[in-house]
Amino acid sequence: MKKAGFLLVPALLVGYFAFWPVPIEPVPWQPGAMPGLEGVYAPNAYLAGVERLDLPGGAGPEDVAVDTLGRLYAGLQDGRIVRSAPDGSGFETIADTEGRPLGLDFDAEGRLYIADAARGLMVMATDGHLSVLSTEADGRPFKFADDVDIGADGTVYFSDASDRFSIEDYLLAIIENRPNGRLLAFDPASGVTRVLLDSLHFANGVAVSPDQAYVLVNETSRYRVRRYWIAGPDSGRSDVFLDNLPAFPDGVSSDPGGLFWVAMVAPRDPMVDWMAPHPWLRKLLLRLPSFLRPRAKHYAFVAAYSQDGRLVHNLQDPDAEQIYTISSVERYGDRLYLGSLEGTMVGRVDLP
Repeated sequence: MKKAGFLLVPALLVGYFAFWPVPIEPVPWQPGAMPGLEGVYAPNAYLAGVERLDLPGGAGPEDVAVDTLGRLYAGLQDGRIVRSAPDGSGFETIADTEGRPLGLDFDAEGRLYIADAARGLMVMATDGHLSVLSTEADGRPFKFADDVDIGADGTVYFSDASDRFSIEDYLLAIIENRPNGRLLAFDPASGVTRVLLDSLHFANGVAVSPDQAYVLVNETSRYRVRRYWIAGPDSGRSDVFLDNLPAFPDGVSSDPGGLFWVAMVAPRDPMVDWMAPHPWLRKLLLRLPSFLRPRAKHYAFVAAYSQDGRLVHNLQDPDAEQIYTISSVERYGDRLYLGSLEGTMVGRVDLP
């Protein structure tokens, strides 16, 4: 009897790890050979010089935006949007979306457009009034509105990271790695939202090119940046702009100098890459206690690329003592402002 009970325990454990249901159905894929943080991506300590602009309570300033007066805006995990004085001090709460504001961008009229993970595409008028503009496209509701950028003609480009998982389950979306994300365009005049790109793998940061010829959208779980052409002979087509990056790309923005700044929220994990071709291993991962699962390394990393995809700036801080899990980069004047997925501060650093 004791022997039977002794054998039952490992049998139950095997059954649990092999068959216990999990809320994902992963698909196999093969990442490119990990480039690693070497060569042009060799570590440096440039971001150790980041100035911390600490928030007055709250955390997770995922994206940042700067208005024409030089005031800094950030959306927090608790739904608040906060604004600083032009010198970066004195943050105050100016709105509450009652959701999770992620992407932020101003249009030419000074309206603040918001990609809110819980509520969809929103706008804050110049008088502070909040409105929901769009919650679905082609009959599919947004589950995870993520980032936003405004074209020169007023078109609002934004991403829906996943129409299957919400922000609370973003790790499930990345582990499953199915193409459930979209790049979308909202026309403020007609109120119509169009799907530009479907079947994206965790559609994240969005940036319109300086010449208004194309839009970039990060596919975080595939370590790449896609390009969708909105003008010229290639209009309506898409291709890969950056591929096989050494880290998970989160936010992306363009600057007046013609560069694209990509926030690398965390370096790639060799174990995650090793498990990518094996769906059963990724299911097994979710059956492990949370403390045994791979976690994003605290690291500070942003990169800038030319319009032909050439690396121009590689800014890092392996120790990540000032800021970590950088999720957005915004240039204003001669400085960069850095958002953070988990931090309680916004970073500010001089341009290289």
